[in-house]
Amino acid sequence: MAKEEVKEKTPSQNPESSEKDQTTTNKNAKNKNDKKDNQEDELVSFPNVKITSEEDQQLKSELEMLVERLKENNVELHRPALDSLCTLIRTSTSSMTSVPKPLKFLRPHYRELEDVHASWSESANKHFLADILSVLAMTYSDEGKNESLKYRLIGTNEEAGLWGHEYVRHLSTEIGQVFAQRVENEEPTDDLMKLALEIVPFFLKHNAEADAVDLLLELEAIHQLPQFIDKETYARVCLYMVSCVPLLVAPDDSAFLKTAHTIYRKLDKFPEAITLAIKMGDRELIEEDFESCQDPLVKKQLAFLLARQQIYLEVEDSDLAECLNNTHLSEHFISLARELDVLEPKTPEDIYKSHLENIRTGYSSGSVDSARQNLASTFVNAFVNGGFGKDKLMTTEEDSNSNASWIYKNKDHGMLSATASLGLIHLWDVENGLTAVDKYLYSGEDNIKAGALLAIGMLNSGVRGDGDYAYALLKDYVEEGNVTCRVTSIFGIGLANAGSAREDLAELLLPIVSDSTLSMELSAVAALALGLIFVGSYENDVPSTIIQTMMERDDVHLNDPWSRYLSLGLALLYLGKQDAVDATIETVKTIEHHIGKQTEVLLEVLAYAGTGNVLKVQSMLHHCNDHINKEKEDDLHQAYAVLGVALIAMGDDIGTEMSLRTFNHLMHYGEPVIRRAVPLALGLLCTSNPLLSVLDTLSKYSHDNDSDVAISAIFAMGLVGAGTNNARLAQMLRQLASYYHKEPNSLFLVRIAQGLLHMGKGTMTINPYHTDRQLMSPAAVAGLLTSILAFTDSKTFILGKNHWLLYSIATAMYPRFLITLDEDLKPVPATVRVGQAVDVVGQAGRPKTITGFQTHSTPVLLAHSERAELATEKYISLAHVLEGFVLLKRNPDYMEEDE
Repeated sequence: MAKEEVKEKTPSQNPESSEKDQTTTNKNAKNKNDKKDNQEDELVSFPNVKITSEEDQQLKSELEMLVERLKENNVELHRPALDSLCTLIRTSTSSMTSVPKPLKFLRPHYRELEDVHASWSESANKHFLADILSVLAMTYSDEGKNESLKYRLIGTNEEAGLWGHEYVRHLSTEIGQVFAQRVENEEPTDDLMKLALEIVPFFLKHNAEADAVDLLLELEAIHQLPQFIDKETYARVCLYMVSCVPLLVAPDDSAFLKTAHTIYRKLDKFPEAITLAIKMGDRELIEEDFESCQDPLVKKQLAFLLARQQIYLEVEDSDLAECLNNTHLSEHFISLARELDVLEPKTPEDIYKSHLENIRTGYSSGSVDSARQNLASTFVNAFVNGGFGKDKLMTTEEDSNSNASWIYKNKDHGMLSATASLGLIHLWDVENGLTAVDKYLYSGEDNIKAGALLAIGMLNSGVRGDGDYAYALLKDYVEEGNVTCRVTSIFGIGLANAGSAREDLAELLLPIVSDSTLSMELSAVAALALGLIFVGSYENDVPSTIIQTMMERDDVHLNDPWSRYLSLGLALLYLGKQDAVDATIETVKTIEHHIGKQTEVLLEVLAYAGTGNVLKVQSMLHHCNDHINKEKEDDLHQAYAVLGVALIAMGDDIGTEMSLRTFNHLMHYGEPVIRRAVPLALGLLCTSNPLLSVLDTLSKYSHDNDSDVAISAIFAMGLVGAGTNNARLAQMLRQLASYYHKEPNSLFLVRIAQGLLHMGKGTMTINPYHTDRQLMSPAAVAGLLTSILAFTDSKTFILGKNHWLLYSIATAMYPRFLITLDEDLKPVPATVRVGQAVDVVGQAGRPKTITGFQTHSTPVLLAHSERAELATEKYISLAHVLEGFVLLKRNPDYMEEDE
């Protein structure tokens, strides 16, 4: 304590010393401030500072002396002075945050040097000085004058890169600005283009691929890029270009895809090239890529890629045809199940786990409406055992002769769905499936027969056998017979041939669409089947026939709930076609009935599906703004507009995030019809991708006062968790089952959601995006939309007699596996790392593409946002994305002892 007091007193005891101290402190502060000023002013000489300041002083004097020499009339002194200036500027090193010293000290002389340049006569020295002025202008020139570029264009033709990276970047910025001005004033731009094409190779050489692409984009010359690309730079350039596509407006977006495709083809990267051809939806380009590939192994890999997208090409080689037709999909799926030990069939009770539901005794969940509960179990059983070929309800050994025991536990239309469930259980396995279903085709009960017809269609979904069994067996029932059988056989043909665009099927089904004596149900299902078959291809007679039918039918027919499938059938033809839909929209606007408005919205939605087009999302939200009087006009188009927001934003992470926020607003302020569609839109946006925030939101909506909102939300929970076995969602659904144990309709949907969650025992996905979320499967989108649209009037369709529409999800079902095959297409175990995918676009060096990985041996399952890569160099992958079927070949340079 005492010491402290002494310390405190000391200064006051000696007033003189305190004054001295004060002065010293002030001086120090002043010196510090002076230093600061010197640094900021960049030009003031540096007195009495460290040695470096003497060097700076010397450099400053030398530069001033060189400038004076340039002002003199002695021409012989000019060249050495310019050389010295050039050397000093080029060799000066600088940190990223400060301007190089020579540029600082030359600042006051910039205008003088400009005058000197103007006064000299035309000579090599004058061009050399222009080069130096161009570099100096980078730091001194006024905004908008673009003097760096001005002097560069009148300077020597020396390489711009010699002056450093920062200078080249500055130059490219000015080129972009001047180009825009010249285009506006209709002036020539050849000199700018020539300079830009000199700068691009420099950027590519120095890992600034993004700058090179951006410069050519500004000059509208992206087609010039492929000539500068080599095997070192192609991967980064193309990754950047493809990632830019969603952010560009037409026609730049397609120009980027075409240029990236050209680069891949130039370097013989066929899998990458064909992926972009599929993304562009250009059938001719796909065929050209496929035919141009000479390596038989790579060609098989391409065939697997096309099969995943359900694009069929005619080939003579039988091995290739098997890859293209997905012939061995079932076999590989069963081997995956064996590997994961999930072959054992599961019963619906294994899924429900009723013993965990806290329901008071006497209120067991089965006792409310046994037929409805059995129907739910039928669907759960079909989804859970889908693709495995055996279950404990339909394919049991003991009653293979009287295999009707479970079917007869369902009422009328329930029998239809029960028999049809065989199609899902034997999904992709055409031979065994047909054997199992065949006996029901001769049943005297129409519903059982109709179910068998639907099952045959489902079996063939996504695969093609040697013979076209589905068409051969179903075509006879399309023309005549019981209405139910006709409807299911037409729908079955649609499911079996989704995406095949077969003209002979159009000839079969178009008369049914246009025949106005038939019921709306038949015409609408025929239109829907044509939509599935010709999804994304509109250059045929189908659109005109469907529109004609809409115009000719009576209002009574058009008011039928089935009419929505006429609209969907038409809209599916334009999936992803963007502008091509405009003429059709104009035609549809002439229809006076409200189906015209509904079809118009659906057409616009599907044409821009997955594009992330902001303007279209806004136009959908405008539709949701209107407050419509339900009694006077129909408001169904608003539900489609809500689904449209999800469909357009799907596949784009930023768009998804923004639309989730939008849905929140719509739920708060929207009309009932909009509120009922929001959960369905959430389900569509995040299929098989159980994000926590979305699950919580849907869980909240599933307890909504409006039972339709709750029903939509429960189904959406099933879509979001489909095939993931998500434990949190399973718990939520069990709680919902006990919450709704007295309400058969809601309980029915809770069961279906549980079935979807455990689809394929957790080995499948129904997300339409695949190949590292780059490609959207049209058949999958069509199937999902068919079932989602049924929920816009759930009482008529799902809770009524047409619950079989749920089976349309079959076109979207696909195993989420990675199976590695050797050169003979036999499975070969390979070590892979599986982790969360990381976006590495434009990052320097070679960043890791996955994070938090685990190492597995194939076959493995991949979740929605996961990515796999080979862990060792033992094999070389022929596919650019490890997903689905991947062909591997031995690496000849690999040595075993490296392991």
